[in-house]
Amino acid sequence: MEETPAVQINRLVKEFPSPFRKTRVRAVDDVSLTIMPGEVYGLIGPNGSGKSTTMKALLGLLSPTAGSCYVFGKNSLKTDSRQEIGFLPENPYFYKHLSGEETLRFYAKLCGLRGKKITERVDEMLEMVSLQDARKRRIGGYSKGMLQRIGLAQALIHEPRLLILDEPTAGVDPVGSRQIRDLIVNLKERGVTVFLCSHLLEQVQEVCDHVGIIFNGSLVKEGRLDDLIAIEDQTEVVIRHASDRTLARIRAVISDAENAEFVRMGKPRTTLERLFLDEARKSDSQPKEVDDSPELADNHSDKKGADHAKK
Repeated sequence: MEETPAVQINRLVKEFPSPFRKTRVRAVDDVSLTIMPGEVYGLIGPNGSGKSTTMKALLGLLSPTAGSCYVFGKNSLKTDSRQEIGFLPENPYFYKHLSGEETLRFYAKLCGLRGKKITERVDEMLEMVSLQDARKRRIGGYSKGMLQRIGLAQALIHEPRLLILDEPTAGVDPVGSRQIRDLIVNLKERGVTVFLCSHLLEQVQEVCDHVGIIFNGSLVKEGRLDDLIAIEDQTEVVIRHASDRTLARIRAVISDAENAEFVRMGKPRTTLERLFLDEARKSDSQPKEVDDSPELADNHSDKKGADHAKK
């Protein structure tokens, strides 16, 4: 039996009315992607490229102009699809007068947890995000990195199978950023699916299995990270403990070498940053026209969502 994808986005289009013109602004244009359970997927792109709009459509916060989004086989516009999702926005807001422990207890109750289960989950989450020592401290005294970690804890308090993160390390110092990346890797090991948006390419390259690059609302490149950053017309051979004599022989012909250990053979890697910039240059060199088709214009959309079309 084929496994149900954690996320299935099918030809998603989202348009918003323009306040100055009769035309409509297309924030997301025919985006399709699939995320399987247990994967970490990174959606990267510049500000205003459609990352956050795509996430909001997946969360059911925006109605698509066209296309559909599914979470573990359930339409994202249906309320029951959100039971499987934990979400951390780019700038989470918490009640500053509450402590870290009180904040998690509050969200646990909102998610339907009761009694002993609340205490167990709060203790488990505080330990997972390394905030046991700050559990009694008011949120108003937390650093940016601590706020992001308590945000991760609240997003996971109800044990979701899918975690959606919008710029999880934005504004966080290197130590806090490292802790958050370690948490994402830990969640992957636990089988949690992670879908994140970020413009910090080095960090995306470190934690993600699959990557999508989005420009002007369109997904211009998508696939497994290892495949995307492979340089197809080159092959590299890595050898351990090679002497100068061995290296000279290798230049002539690849063969068994004295005192050398064959480690691996494959495609050399570029960097995600270089791949991203290459795609940016291609995208900028090909101006895109918006098709304000009657079919899409007549389709219902969230008229109040114009303020959310910033990304």
